[in-house]
Amino acid sequence: MKTNACRILDAKGIAYEVREYEWHEEELDAVTVARKIGMSPEQVFKTLVLTGDVLKYFVAVIPGNEELDLKWTARVTGNKSCAMLPVKELLPLTGYIRGGCSPIGMKKSFPTFIDETIILFDRISISPGVRGTQILLNPQDMVVVTGAVIVALCQ
Repeated sequence: MKTNACRILDAKGIAYEVREYEWHEEELDAVTVARKIGMSPEQVFKTLVLTGDVLKYFVAVIPGNEELDLKWTARVTGNKSCAMLPVKELLPLTGYIRGGCSPIGMKKSFPTFIDETIILFDRISISPGVRGTQILLNPQDMVVVTGAVIVALCQ
């Protein structure tokens, strides 16, 4: 099945590999996904959508084994404060659901920030927009296609 993210990558001629896995509602965390697709959690990046006082909505893409410090995230993204977007608002805003949110192909383009550790890898994994599937691609290709800024999101 082709998702919006896959169609966008195809249109731009960006190579990627699809990996499918069995998923369960209680196993949507990136560390579990990493184990299921045979990658380290540091290479499986999760997509988080936040609200800020300066940037109304923005996206943070971080390694699967990390958690966001909201005060730090606000500072490095130019906000004074920020919070996670409530789960019930995720689908209407982005077109994606929890556990299947991709930084590529959201309904609207939002400022996107990717943790600087992305540059340590030849390939990373992100959700293509559905649960039970990950796509592996070159980190630089993801930065280009999302227009993301690389920052130190995780301390």
